[in-house]
Amino acid sequence: MSKLQIRTADVFAPLLQPARYKGAFGSRGSGKSHFFAELGLEDALRWPGEHGGEGIRFLSAREIQKSLKESAKRLFEDKLARFGLGEAQGFKVFREVISTPGDGVILFQGLQDHTADSIKSLEGIDRAWVEEAQSLSDRSLTLLRPTIRKEGSELWFSWNPQRPTDPIDRLLRSSAKPTGAVVVKANWSDNPWLPSVLDQERRDMLANEPEKYPHVWEGEYARVLEGAYFAKHLTECELSGRIGFYQRDPLLKVYSFWDIAGTGDKADATAIWVCQFISGEIRVLDYYEAVGQPFDAHVYWLRTNGWSDAVCVLPHDGAKHDVVYAATPSGYLSKAGFQTETVKNQGRGAALQRIDAVRAIFQNVRFNRETTEAGREALGWYHEKRDEARNVGLGPSHDWASHGADAFGLMAVWYQRNQGDTGRTGPIRRRVKGIV
Repeated sequence: MSKLQIRTADVFAPLLQPARYKGAFGSRGSGKSHFFAELGLEDALRWPGEHGGEGIRFLSAREIQKSLKESAKRLFEDKLARFGLGEAQGFKVFREVISTPGDGVILFQGLQDHTADSIKSLEGIDRAWVEEAQSLSDRSLTLLRPTIRKEGSELWFSWNPQRPTDPIDRLLRSSAKPTGAVVVKANWSDNPWLPSVLDQERRDMLANEPEKYPHVWEGEYARVLEGAYFAKHLTECELSGRIGFYQRDPLLKVYSFWDIAGTGDKADATAIWVCQFISGEIRVLDYYEAVGQPFDAHVYWLRTNGWSDAVCVLPHDGAKHDVVYAATPSGYLSKAGFQTETVKNQGRGAALQRIDAVRAIFQNVRFNRETTEAGREALGWYHEKRDEARNVGLGPSHDWASHGADAFGLMAVWYQRNQGDTGRTGPIRRRVKGIV
């Protein structure tokens, strides 16, 4: 059996031991793909000696693979050349596959093209490595996991995280990970052999596109799209230390700003931001979002989270009739004991007015980190919809992020109209020169 000497960064050491699920997520330049390709060749070399002469069956997969150019085949070929592995060692490169010692094989396939019947052809796979796993669909993951069922088989995943709700993140980064799963985070800083040219690319992005840097180079969830309205503002907010822990001032009113949805499974989300206004500072204390919930669920959240005295500021449709309760949202809240205000219809171009208002006030905003994370994710994702054929903007895209963004925009519009009128709920603490 040939001996292969492979240098391995310390961050990947936990993945060298057997495990049903192995995952490596993180940034560009971390060496994730190189590690798994090298581990695959290592397993291919030792497999015949440990399995009665039988070669490994290895699957290198992506969600979408239109051609072999999109696969990891070239990476494997480069590794074979680097380590001097050829026909003498039992490896041979063919047009679509690579044969390995003991009549083993490395396959390259797209998972999206598989059906419930065709996926059965993979039942004998020993190792399945899914590259760019952030693109993996729930359907493909559901098909793949029970199919790779051979005793001692392993599933490997490498990815740069996009959103915490992506299937691969829910599988390997939640509190309900599969038994025995080994998952590591690997960034550029964990790669002792990071090429200098790549490090310069990193530095350039940090200097010129700081809003993209955390996702691309630090392995954080993506909060920036092309045309994102507030991504730069959020990055500046983070870098200037305005995302942290902020306490409620007991002497000041609390306001909740709403974007209201209907009810039912297919309804949009209702979003609520809870804020205080302190000497020109906008302190964002909490965020709530729910889809298809009755109105009393929103009220229950306010009360159980300590916001039962919040002034509820509603958009113009807050005065519209609610088909479920035979009442307006403002009427329902008033009956529940909340003080309410309604912001007049901003008329034509209301969405862009909200965007301009948010940009104008963002330098004054402070966020509670833990309680507003989901809302900040929505603000960072909120982006312009474009007609690519004509290269023109079509206004804000209406997707999952628009509800939180609209509620935040309502806050910005209201604040601009009411600066200085955010009254205290108790006696004012007065200071006189020489007396504290």
